[in-house]
This record gives sequence, C-alpha cells and structure tokens, in this order.
Amino acid sequence: MEITAILAQEFDTDSAVIARIIALIDEGNTIPFLARYRKEQTGAMDDQKLRELSERLSYLRGLFKRREQIEAALEEQGVLDDALRMRLAAAGTLSELEDLYRPYRPKRRTRAMIAREKGVGPLAAAILAQRPGEDPQTLAASYVDAEKGVPDPQAAVKLAQDILAEQFSDDAAIRASLRALLHRTGMLRSVAAKEGESVYQPYTDYREPVLRAAGHRILALNRGEREGWLRVSIEVEQEQALRILYRAVMRPGSACCDAVRAAAADALNRLILPSLEREIRSELTDRANEGAIRVFGENLRQLLMQPPVRGKVTLGVDPGFRTGCKLAVVDENGRVLETGVGHFTLPGQEQQKARARELILSMIRRHGVTAIAIGNGTASRESEQFIASLLSEVPGVAYTIVSEAGASVYSASKLAAKEFPDYDVSLRSAVSIARRLQDPLAELVKIDPKAIGVGQYQHDLKQAELEDALSGVVESCVSSVGVDVETASAALLTHVAGIGEALAAHIVAYREENGISSRAQLRKVPKLGPRAYEQCAGFLRVHGSNPLDATAVHPESYPAAKALLSHLGYDMSALKRGGVEGIAARAEQEGYAGLAQRIGVGEMTLRDIAAELEKPGRDPRDSLPPPVLRRDVLEITDLKPGMELTGTVRNVIDFGAFVDIGVHQDGLVHISRMAERYIRHPSEVVRVGDVVQVYVVDVDVKKKRIALSMVKGRT
Repeated sequence: MEITAILAQEFDTDSAVIARIIALIDEGNTIPFLARYRKEQTGAMDDQKLRELSERLSYLRGLFKRREQIEAALEEQGVLDDALRMRLAAAGTLSELEDLYRPYRPKRRTRAMIAREKGVGPLAAAILAQRPGEDPQTLAASYVDAEKGVPDPQAAVKLAQDILAEQFSDDAAIRASLRALLHRTGMLRSVAAKEGESVYQPYTDYREPVLRAAGHRILALNRGEREGWLRVSIEVEQEQALRILYRAVMRPGSACCDAVRAAAADALNRLILPSLEREIRSELTDRANEGAIRVFGENLRQLLMQPPVRGKVTLGVDPGFRTGCKLAVVDENGRVLETGVGHFTLPGQEQQKARARELILSMIRRHGVTAIAIGNGTASRESEQFIASLLSEVPGVAYTIVSEAGASVYSASKLAAKEFPDYDVSLRSAVSIARRLQDPLAELVKIDPKAIGVGQYQHDLKQAELEDALSGVVESCVSSVGVDVETASAALLTHVAGIGEALAAHIVAYREENGISSRAQLRKVPKLGPRAYEQCAGFLRVHGSNPLDATAVHPESYPAAKALLSHLGYDMSALKRGGVEGIAARAEQEGYAGLAQRIGVGEMTLRDIAAELEKPGRDPRDSLPPPVLRRDVLEITDLKPGMELTGTVRNVIDFGAFVDIGVHQDGLVHISRMAERYIRHPSEVVRVGDVVQVYVVDVDVKKKRIALSMVKGRT
C-alpha cells in the first residue's frame, strides 16, 4: 500500500486530501499556515492533526526507504524471491522489517558461524529434519575431524545445536509469537542493585505487567537503572515460551527430538529472550517518551496560552536576601517606569524595612500600580509576607507568585541585556517577572521550553524529539495569538511561522531603522522573500492606514474581505471603528456557499474572514479565566484536612496534577482524587493554568507534602 493510502486509512481522510497535504508540506509550507489559510485544501484539519500527519509521513518515508535498502541488500545476496518480497511489502513497522532481514544481515562472528566453518551445517539440517530412525550421534560420526576442532560425535552435535539455536532465533515467525507472549503476559521486574536509601525505594522489589506499565514508571525505572540503584528485567513464563518454540521446530517420533529441544531451549534463553527484552524495553521507553512529550507539549501550550493581565501597571519583585529584593515597575505595555532595591527579607533590619516600605508604597502610588508579581525564588515567602503587610494601605492592589521564576526568568533576563545594558541580572529579572504577568506568551517564548518545568523526566527524554515537539507548540501558540510586528521582541518573532531566528533579527533591525507601517512594507525587509512573506504575513499585526493589516486576514484574501464588506453594504471605515458587528450573522443569512462562489474564495476561508472582520485581532486567550491575585498570606501550617481552597494548576503529569494553593509548596491531586468517574489521564479533567477548587486531604509539614482532592470527601 502506498503512503497516501496508508495515511488516508489511518487519519480517516479522503486520499485526495492527504495527497494535497503531502504536496503542501513538501512545498515547504508551515503547519500553522496550512491550518489557518489552506483549509479547503487540508479539509480543515487542525494544526495538531497536521503535525501528527507530518510526523507519520516522515516515519513511513523512513520505513519505505529502509525497505528499499533491505531489498537491495537481499538482491545482492541473491536470496530475494517473490515470497520474501511480499513479506517485506506487508511489514508495517521497522521492527517487522528488521525481523525479516535478520537471518540475512551481516553478523559479527557468532558460535553458529564458527560451527559452519567446521563443516557441521549439513548435520544441523539433518538433525532438524528429525527423520524417524535417525540418531544424532550416528549422524554426527561422519563429521568428526580433529583438525577442524570436532574431536567426537558429541562435539559435532553440540556445534550443530549452535547453528540451530541461531536459526531459531532468526526466524521471524518465532520471534513474532514470542514477542506477542511477552507483550501479553510479560512482567516488568525491578530489584535493588545496591544497598542504601534512594528515591527509587518503591521499585526495589517491584513487579508489573508489561501491558499496564505506565509511562512515568518506565522512565523512573530507566533512570534508577542508569544511576545504578536498580536492576530491571522482563520476566516471562518459561514453560509457555518453550511450548511456543517447541511447536514451531519439533517433530515428535524421532531420536533427534532431544537435540532439537536442547537447541530450542538454548536459543530461547541465550538469544531470543535477551534480544526481545531489549526490544520491548525500547518500545516501552519509546511509548513513555512519546507520552511524556505529548503531556509536556500540552502543558506548555496551556501555560503559554494563559490569559494576559491587561491594563495593569505592574510591580515586579525579584526576591533576595543579602543583596535585597530588586524592584521594577512597568506600564501597561511593559515599558519600564522605575527600578529600585528594597531590603526587607532578613530578620531585624527594621530601619531598612521601613525604607523599603516607603519606597514600594511610593512606587505604587506614583505610577498607579494595581498588580504585583513576586518571583518564587529563595526569599519569596518573606517577600510575600512583607508585600501583603503593606497592601492594606493601597486598596485595589493585589499580588501573585509567578511560578518558574528561578532559572527560567534568569534565562529570559539574559535576553534583556541588550534592552537594559545598565541593569544587573536581578533587575532584569524583576522586569521579566512583571512582563510575564502582563503577557505570559511574549515573555515565556524567550526561554528554552525545557527550562520552564511543566513536564516530567524531561532530561530523560529523546532531546531531539522533545525539542521538535515543543518548538511546534510554541510556533502554534504564537501564530494563534498573532504578533504586533511594531513592538515584538526578536525572541517572539522567531516563533512566527516562516520566520526563524535570522529573519527575526532582520525584521527588528529594519524596524528600528525605518519603522513598519504596513504589511506590504515587510517585503522590503532584507532576506524576507515571497515564500517567507506568504507564510508569516497573516500572523503579523501592523497598526497602520490599512485596518486589515491589524487582523488575521491574510493579504492574499484582502480582495475577498473588501468584496464581502461591499456586498453586505459596509466600507472599511466600519472596520476602523473596531469591528463590523453582525457581519458573520448577515453572511450566514445570505448563505456562505453562494457568497463564496460569487467572491471567488473557499467557503471555510470566507467564514474565517467574516469572523475576523467582526472581531478583528481577537485574542483567544481573553476567553480564559484570569490568574488568581491575592492580598493575604497562607502558610503550610495553616492547612487542615477538609479545608476548601482555590488553586491554580501548575503541572499535569501521568499520575495527577500539582496545584498552587498559595503556600509556596504545590499540593498533589492524585488521579484517583480528580473526579467522581474513572479517568485514564489527568488531562481529561484539568489543564495547566486552570483555576480549581480543592480540598486538603493530608499535610506533612516536615516533608513539605500536601495531598489534595478535587472531590469533596474523597480521601
């Protein structure tokens, strides 16, 4: 079956649509561009499905290429017949292909090779034939040759068994049956590899069916094994495995049966099971890797798409002890208004605390601060207590703790060095903290996604695959929100579809020298050619003389947008006033199909144009609940079982979710306490950034562990 047909079947999509998508991908179109501006060609497939299809396309192309390589190698060996060619064509995975190629693959020097060199190959075939009346010792007598290292019949039989063992191990059908057995009944087993206390204590005497092995446990076992704390294996019922092998190779009624039986047992324990164990553990790891990357990507998406806190002058606080807390006030657009340093986190120092109190209150009053963002560094608890103590003097001001402050904000602050060359790292971090509250997406894209910390075992995952997946998520989020090209940082522009790091730098340099007043002017940016312009233009917003430039309508559709406005009795002035109210309903009433035909665009494209004209430049994040701002301080010692609290989901993992309830220690809602019904994964119930009601189940102050429930009364 050809690749197009396979993808059509797997994605339940017409093969003609699949063929168009493949062609569009091969032409170099980006996924966000295809998802937003080529809906007619892609059947309105969303960006997530398009990415999955693109990844599957790459896998299948790799599979087909490997099949061609194997066929060429077999052809060269003179062993490729029609039957083998058909079996290769039917192989749907790389492992199936490699199983078929295994008997013919060049090998390192094996026991079977040595046996063949000693001339006992025909003896192995005779023993395997298991003809009635033939005895292995009698058959072996003619193969005795002291010069070749075959001193007696027993040695000849042993060498023949080495050949048979490898032959059984290389048999694709036998391997498939035993692989299925291990998948079906195998037990994942781990024991302690050395004495001592470690985080792997739960796995020092652990068994679990391979079928039910959860991804996070696979990754934990792998790490424990890698660090030398655990020995991990896959156990299988020996008798069942042997029965499968015996049925495949033995013919009862011959004196040679015992020799074949011994060779089969040797093949199972020395060759097949170790090989299949490595293979299955690799499959489990790949599956865990894929699941962890998927969860990481979804968490990152929700984090990046947290609603911005608009219209608030914000004070950013980077907590510190010895060097004090760095303070930065930024206006509603992120422009720095004032910076300072306050010493208020160490005991004593009453005079310094009084001066810090006066400084912060004056900054709040002078600039009209209405929101305070505190980084969760080492002194964040003391900072929170101090800030909360003075909020009674400034009604209307509230604060929040900005998660991921530590390393991630410092990473972002390094990128601010050019903007603030005279600021030290902490002051730049204070600015980043404040801007993070105002627009999480614009600030978080400056950070390596892996440093944000919303995944699990991210350092154990396949880094190239993780990087690709997270980059795709960032690109998707940035493109769905849109970017103001007149103010966007190079870091933000880098993630717009079709741009990249080098082109982003060119755009910023051109903007600083010439300004940008229209989308058409982007064509003058050095290195920004027609293809790049086509891919990025619809995601860039420019507030100039043409109101369409500030919308998600692609320049290629400007004639269609103007035609729609004209046909329904509007002009461009209506768009300049902030949107054409009711245009989508009027177009629906008249009939999109007829309008699209009259205007000369696809119906889905026309619907998108109408929606954009009604609410130009709309931000999908605005429909989400805003972050929780607080005025009081809660300590872990204040928590009591049964207490009801409001919290924010900070991380979603395979076995639950961590929720920030304002005590500087996230509580864990185990998957069993997330809903009244059974759920397979926490992502069915919550997402990063969700504001949820939780109930305290248990608190361990010494270990700083908090157990929470989202179901009242569920303990």
